[in-house]
Order: sequence, then structure tokens, then C-alpha cells
Amino acid sequence: MTIMLRYLFAALLALPLAFASAHAAEKHRLALQISDNDPAKMNAVLNVAANVSKYYSDKGEEVDVEIVAFNAGLHMLRDDTSPVKPRLKSFKQGMPNVAFMACENTLDAMARTEGKEPPLVENATRVPAGVVTLMELGEKGWTIVRP
Repeated sequence: MTIMLRYLFAALLALPLAFASAHAAEKHRLALQISDNDPAKMNAVLNVAANVSKYYSDKGEEVDVEIVAFNAGLHMLRDDTSPVKPRLKSFKQGMPNVAFMACENTLDAMARTEGKEPPLVENATRVPAGVVTLMELGEKGWTIVRP
């Protein structure tokens, strides 16, 4: 009986360590929305992404950031109209944990209006619908912020 109690006691002592290491290994996940063709808002989104990335990097923790652009905010990811294009290039080089998502619904609407599909910056990934992407990320536990 004494041996069983020792094992039980040892297991109870180890339990908080198991939870602590599981929590520490958890990856942080942030989705940022940009839906306005406003350079100040685009820069705010990029600032938030950079600050969050640096914060967790300094703590030795992992974070994934996805920036979802739709409606007029898609101009952020357009190769021909992005007012933040130089910053997007620096993100590609220095922060591979930050991804850029371009809404195909918005791209299709812009293509109909302009007569051709707008070119996207190199580090943009297409998603079928920006809002749906945000919803699905939220359902998977991502934190969603609109700076």
C-alpha cells in the first residue's frame, strides 16, 4: 500500500509539470483583417503583425499570423496598387510566420470591373473568400483582430 501511495504522490507532483509543458508548446495564432483601402490601416495591420511576432519571438514562443485581405483592403496585396509593397517584401524575408491571404471573391469582382485580373504580390496566397477564411480560423481557435 505504501508503494502505491508513493507512486500516486509522485504522479500528482508531476501533473502540473505536464500541463505547464503542454501549455508552453502551444502555438499562438492571430488572424488580422484588412478590408479598407487605407494606407494607415494597412500599416497598422503590419505593425500589429510585426509587434506580435517580435513579442513571442523574444519569449521563445511560436506564433503564426495570417493577414486576410478582402473588399477594398485587397489593394494591400495588389502588386500594382499596394501602398505598403516594400514592407510586404521585408515581411517575406524577415517574418516567415506571417502569411498574407487574398480573397478570390474580391479578385473576381476587381477583374470584372477592370477587364483583367489584378496582379498580386509574390507572398500572397489566394483563399476562396476572406470572410469565410476568418470565420473558419475563428472556429479553429485563432484570435481575430481588426486593427
